[in-house]
Amino acid sequence: MTDDAMVTPEQAMAVNRRFWEEVVPVHVASAFYDVDGFRRGRCTLSPIERAELGDVSGLRVAHLQCHFGMDSMSLVRRGAVVTGFDYSHAAIAAARRLSDETGLKARFVATNVYDAPSAVDDTFDLVFTTWGVLSWLPDLEAWAEVVAELLHPGGRVFLAEAHPAVHWFDETAPAAEPLLHRHDFRGNGVPLFFDEPGSYADAAAAIANTVEYAYVYTLEGVVSALARAGLVIDYLHEHDALAWQALAALEPGDDGMWRMPPERPRIPLSFSLSARRP
Repeated sequence: MTDDAMVTPEQAMAVNRRFWEEVVPVHVASAFYDVDGFRRGRCTLSPIERAELGDVSGLRVAHLQCHFGMDSMSLVRRGAVVTGFDYSHAAIAAARRLSDETGLKARFVATNVYDAPSAVDDTFDLVFTTWGVLSWLPDLEAWAEVVAELLHPGGRVFLAEAHPAVHWFDETAPAAEPLLHRHDFRGNGVPLFFDEPGSYADAAAAIANTVEYAYVYTLEGVVSALARAGLVIDYLHEHDALAWQALAALEPGDDGMWRMPPERPRIPLSFSLSARRP
Protein backbone atom coordinates (compact mmCIF):
# COMPACT_ATOMS: atom_id res chain seq x y z
CA MET A 1 0.00 0.00 0.00
CA THR A 2 1.29 3.45 -0.89
CA ASP A 3 0.33 6.96 0.17
CA ASP A 4 -2.04 7.13 -2.81
CA ALA A 5 -4.68 9.80 -2.14
CA MET A 6 -7.17 7.51 -3.90
CA VAL A 7 -7.04 4.85 -1.16
CA THR A 8 -10.58 3.69 -0.47
CA PRO A 9 -12.13 3.68 3.01
CA GLU A 10 -12.18 -0.11 2.90
CA GLN A 11 -8.47 -0.25 2.05
CA ALA A 12 -7.60 2.25 4.76
CA MET A 13 -9.56 0.32 7.39
CA ALA A 14 -7.94 -2.96 6.34
CA VAL A 15 -4.44 -1.45 6.60
CA ASN A 16 -5.21 0.10 9.99
CA ARG A 17 -6.69 -3.12 11.29
CA ARG A 18 -3.46 -4.99 10.48
CA PHE A 19 -1.58 -2.42 12.58
CA TRP A 20 -3.98 -2.83 15.51
CA GLU A 21 -3.89 -6.63 15.35
CA GLU A 22 -0.10 -6.60 15.56
CA VAL A 23 0.37 -4.03 18.32
CA VAL A 24 -1.91 -5.66 20.91
CA PRO A 25 0.84 -7.73 22.63
CA VAL A 26 3.17 -4.71 22.44
CA HIS A 27 0.59 -2.52 24.16
CA VAL A 28 -0.30 -5.13 26.79
CA ALA A 29 3.39 -5.37 27.73
CA SER A 30 4.10 -1.62 27.59
CA ALA A 31 4.74 0.83 30.42
CA PHE A 32 2.37 3.19 28.60
CA TYR A 33 -0.64 0.99 29.43
CA ASP A 34 0.71 -0.30 32.79
CA VAL A 35 -1.47 -3.41 32.86
CA ASP A 36 0.05 -4.53 36.17
CA GLY A 37 -1.04 -1.25 37.74
CA PHE A 38 -4.52 -1.82 36.38
CA ARG A 39 -4.60 -5.30 37.89
CA ARG A 40 -3.76 -3.70 41.25
CA GLY A 41 -6.73 -1.34 40.96
CA ARG A 42 -5.57 1.64 38.89
CA CYS A 43 -8.40 3.47 37.14
CA THR A 44 -7.54 4.14 33.49
CA LEU A 45 -10.17 6.84 32.99
CA SER A 46 -8.76 10.36 32.67
CA PRO A 47 -9.72 13.19 35.04
CA ILE A 48 -11.95 14.59 32.28
CA GLU A 49 -13.88 11.33 32.00
CA ARG A 50 -14.17 10.85 35.74
CA ALA A 51 -15.43 14.38 36.26
CA GLU A 52 -17.95 14.47 33.41
CA LEU A 53 -19.34 10.95 33.28
CA GLY A 54 -20.97 11.18 36.68
CA ASP A 55 -22.43 8.12 38.38
CA VAL A 56 -22.50 5.17 35.97
CA SER A 57 -23.67 2.59 38.51
CA GLY A 58 -26.12 0.21 36.89
CA LEU A 59 -25.87 1.84 33.46
CA ARG A 60 -25.68 -0.40 30.41
CA VAL A 61 -22.67 0.94 28.49
CA ALA A 62 -21.50 0.32 24.91
CA HIS A 63 -17.78 1.09 24.66
CA LEU A 64 -16.87 1.62 21.00
CA GLN A 65 -13.28 1.03 19.85
CA CYS A 66 -12.38 -0.39 23.25
CA HIS A 67 -8.92 -1.80 22.29
CA PHE A 68 -8.07 -4.43 24.93
CA GLY A 69 -10.66 -3.21 27.36
CA MET A 70 -9.02 -1.49 30.33
CA ASP A 71 -11.32 1.54 30.11
CA SER A 72 -14.28 -0.83 29.72
CA MET A 73 -13.27 -2.61 32.91
CA SER A 74 -12.60 0.67 34.70
CA LEU A 75 -16.26 1.47 34.02
CA VAL A 76 -17.17 -1.95 35.45
CA ARG A 77 -15.24 -0.99 38.59
CA ARG A 78 -17.51 2.06 38.81
CA GLY A 79 -20.60 -0.14 38.66
CA ALA A 80 -21.50 -0.12 34.96
CA VAL A 81 -22.58 -3.12 32.88
CA VAL A 82 -20.29 -2.87 29.86
CA THR A 83 -20.10 -4.27 26.34
CA GLY A 84 -16.85 -3.41 24.54
CA PHE A 85 -16.56 -3.42 20.75
CA ASP A 86 -13.37 -3.51 18.69
CA TYR A 87 -12.48 -4.75 15.20
CA SER A 88 -9.19 -6.27 16.36
CA HIS A 89 -9.72 -9.92 17.25
CA ALA A 90 -6.38 -9.88 19.08
CA ALA A 91 -7.54 -6.95 21.20
CA ILE A 92 -10.84 -8.62 22.06
CA ALA A 93 -9.02 -11.85 23.01
CA ALA A 94 -6.68 -9.85 25.27
CA ALA A 95 -9.64 -8.02 26.82
CA ARG A 96 -11.38 -11.29 27.62
CA ARG A 97 -8.22 -12.69 29.22
CA LEU A 98 -7.77 -9.58 31.36
CA SER A 99 -11.45 -9.65 32.32
CA ASP A 100 -11.07 -13.25 33.48
CA GLU A 101 -7.85 -12.46 35.38
CA THR A 102 -9.30 -9.49 37.26
CA GLY A 103 -12.86 -10.72 37.71
CA LEU A 104 -14.08 -7.47 36.12
CA LYS A 105 -16.76 -9.04 33.99
CA ALA A 106 -17.58 -7.29 30.73
CA ARG A 107 -18.81 -8.59 27.40
CA PHE A 108 -16.39 -8.06 24.51
CA VAL A 109 -17.49 -8.26 20.88
CA ALA A 110 -15.16 -8.42 17.86
CA THR A 111 -16.78 -6.32 15.15
CA ASN A 112 -16.24 -3.34 12.90
CA VAL A 113 -17.63 -0.28 14.67
CA TYR A 114 -20.06 0.28 11.78
CA ASP A 115 -21.50 -3.21 12.35
CA ALA A 116 -21.86 -2.89 16.12
CA PRO A 117 -25.69 -2.55 16.18
CA SER A 118 -26.13 -5.78 14.22
CA ALA A 119 -23.60 -7.62 16.42
CA VAL A 120 -25.79 -7.34 19.53
CA ASP A 121 -29.51 -7.27 20.23
CA ASP A 122 -29.27 -4.59 22.93
CA THR A 123 -29.63 -0.87 23.22
CA PHE A 124 -27.74 1.06 25.87
CA ASP A 125 -27.97 3.86 28.42
CA LEU A 126 -24.55 5.20 27.44
CA VAL A 127 -22.29 4.98 24.41
CA PHE A 128 -18.73 5.68 25.58
CA THR A 129 -15.82 6.32 23.21
CA THR A 130 -12.62 8.18 24.00
CA TRP A 131 -9.07 9.13 23.01
CA GLY A 132 -7.76 8.46 19.55
CA VAL A 133 -10.95 7.00 18.12
CA LEU A 134 -12.26 9.39 15.46
CA SER A 135 -9.14 9.49 13.29
CA TRP A 136 -9.61 5.80 12.35
CA LEU A 137 -13.14 6.37 11.01
CA PRO A 138 -13.55 6.99 7.27
CA ASP A 139 -17.26 7.88 7.59
CA LEU A 140 -18.25 10.16 10.46
CA GLU A 141 -21.90 10.34 9.43
CA ALA A 142 -22.25 6.54 9.53
CA TRP A 143 -20.50 6.46 12.90
CA ALA A 144 -23.00 8.97 14.34
CA GLU A 145 -25.87 6.85 13.05
CA VAL A 146 -24.35 3.81 14.79
CA VAL A 147 -24.18 5.78 18.04
CA ALA A 148 -27.83 6.79 17.75
CA GLU A 149 -28.93 3.25 16.90
CA LEU A 150 -27.15 1.81 19.95
CA LEU A 151 -28.87 4.22 22.35
CA HIS A 152 -32.34 3.68 23.70
CA PRO A 153 -34.53 6.81 24.04
CA GLY A 154 -33.08 9.00 26.78
CA GLY A 155 -29.63 7.41 26.43
CA ARG A 156 -26.53 9.52 25.82
CA VAL A 157 -23.14 9.38 24.19
CA PHE A 158 -19.97 10.60 25.87
CA LEU A 159 -16.96 11.38 23.68
CA ALA A 160 -13.54 12.64 24.80
CA GLU A 161 -11.01 13.13 22.04
CA ALA A 162 -7.95 15.03 20.87
CA HIS A 163 -8.94 18.49 19.72
CA PRO A 164 -8.80 18.94 15.94
CA ALA A 165 -6.27 21.73 16.52
CA VAL A 166 -3.71 19.14 17.63
CA HIS A 167 -3.75 17.61 14.16
CA TRP A 168 -2.90 20.90 12.45
CA PHE A 169 0.66 20.85 13.74
CA ASP A 170 3.81 18.95 12.83
CA GLU A 171 4.04 16.26 15.51
CA THR A 172 7.73 15.72 14.70
CA ALA A 173 8.82 19.30 15.49
CA PRO A 174 11.35 19.56 18.38
CA ALA A 175 9.91 20.60 21.73
CA ALA A 176 11.85 23.87 21.93
CA GLU A 177 10.73 25.14 18.52
CA PRO A 178 7.47 26.95 17.67
CA LEU A 179 4.59 24.77 16.58
CA LEU A 180 4.58 24.36 12.80
CA HIS A 181 1.22 24.36 11.02
CA ARG A 182 1.43 21.30 8.75
CA HIS A 183 -2.04 19.91 7.92
CA ASP A 184 -5.23 21.38 6.48
CA PHE A 185 -7.81 21.82 9.24
CA ARG A 186 -10.64 20.19 7.28
CA GLY A 187 -8.80 17.17 5.95
CA ASN A 188 -11.04 17.22 2.86
CA GLY A 189 -11.89 13.52 3.28
CA VAL A 190 -8.39 12.38 2.29
CA PRO A 191 -6.65 10.40 5.05
CA LEU A 192 -3.20 11.33 6.26
CA PHE A 193 -0.60 8.66 5.45
CA PHE A 194 1.92 7.54 8.07
CA ASP A 195 4.65 4.93 7.79
CA GLU A 196 6.62 5.02 11.02
CA PRO A 197 8.36 2.38 13.14
CA GLY A 198 7.01 1.23 16.48
CA SER A 199 3.83 2.31 18.19
CA TYR A 200 2.75 5.30 20.26
CA ALA A 201 3.00 2.99 23.29
CA ASP A 202 6.50 1.72 22.45
CA ALA A 203 8.45 3.55 19.75
CA ALA A 204 11.18 0.89 19.80
CA ALA A 205 8.87 -2.06 19.19
CA ALA A 206 9.62 -4.16 16.12
CA ILE A 207 6.41 -3.95 14.10
CA ALA A 208 5.96 -5.15 10.52
CA ASN A 209 2.67 -3.36 9.78
CA THR A 210 3.83 0.23 10.15
CA VAL A 211 1.44 1.96 7.73
CA GLU A 212 -1.51 3.89 9.14
CA TYR A 213 -4.19 6.11 7.63
CA ALA A 214 -5.72 8.84 9.79
CA TYR A 215 -8.77 10.98 9.06
CA VAL A 216 -9.07 14.60 10.14
CA TYR A 217 -12.39 15.99 11.40
CA THR A 218 -13.50 19.39 12.65
CA LEU A 219 -15.56 20.10 15.76
CA GLU A 220 -18.23 21.31 13.36
CA GLY A 221 -18.18 17.94 11.62
CA VAL A 222 -18.49 15.92 14.82
CA VAL A 223 -21.32 18.01 16.26
CA SER A 224 -23.20 18.19 12.97
CA ALA A 225 -22.94 14.44 12.35
CA LEU A 226 -24.43 13.67 15.76
CA ALA A 227 -27.16 16.26 15.30
CA ARG A 228 -28.08 14.87 11.87
CA ALA A 229 -28.34 11.42 13.47
CA GLY A 230 -31.07 12.84 15.71
CA LEU A 231 -29.08 13.44 18.88
CA VAL A 232 -29.35 16.56 21.03
CA ILE A 233 -26.05 18.10 22.13
CA ASP A 234 -25.95 18.73 25.88
CA TYR A 235 -22.47 20.24 26.03
CA LEU A 236 -19.18 20.65 24.20
CA HIS A 237 -16.15 21.44 26.36
CA GLU A 238 -12.63 22.31 25.22
CA HIS A 239 -9.63 21.48 27.40
CA ASP A 240 -5.97 22.52 27.54
CA ALA A 241 -4.92 18.96 28.46
CA LEU A 242 -4.58 15.71 26.53
CA ALA A 243 -4.26 12.08 27.60
CA TRP A 244 -1.00 11.48 25.70
CA GLN A 245 1.98 13.41 24.33
CA ALA A 246 0.70 14.19 20.84
CA LEU A 247 3.22 17.02 20.38
CA ALA A 248 6.83 17.10 21.55
CA ALA A 249 6.26 20.44 23.33
CA LEU A 250 3.70 18.98 25.74
CA GLU A 251 4.69 18.30 29.34
CA PRO A 252 3.17 15.82 31.80
CA GLY A 253 1.18 16.99 34.80
CA ASP A 254 0.60 15.37 38.18
CA ASP A 255 -2.84 14.27 36.97
CA GLY A 256 -1.38 12.20 34.12
CA MET A 257 -2.49 14.68 31.44
CA TRP A 258 -0.21 16.53 29.01
CA ARG A 259 -0.18 20.33 28.53
CA MET A 260 1.80 23.13 26.93
CA PRO A 261 4.59 24.46 29.17
CA PRO A 262 3.39 27.30 31.42
CA GLU A 263 5.58 29.86 29.66
CA ARG A 264 3.90 29.18 26.29
CA PRO A 265 0.39 30.15 25.18
CA ARG A 266 -2.24 27.52 25.76
CA ILE A 267 -4.00 25.86 22.85
CA PRO A 268 -7.03 23.55 22.89
CA LEU A 269 -5.70 20.01 23.18
CA SER A 270 -8.86 17.98 23.72
CA PHE A 271 -12.61 18.24 23.81
CA SER A 272 -15.43 16.38 25.49
CA LEU A 273 -18.99 16.12 24.31
CA SER A 274 -22.24 14.71 25.62
CA ALA A 275 -25.34 14.22 23.48
CA ARG A 276 -28.57 12.35 24.08
CA ARG A 277 -31.20 10.55 22.08
CA PRO A 278 -34.60 12.22 22.72
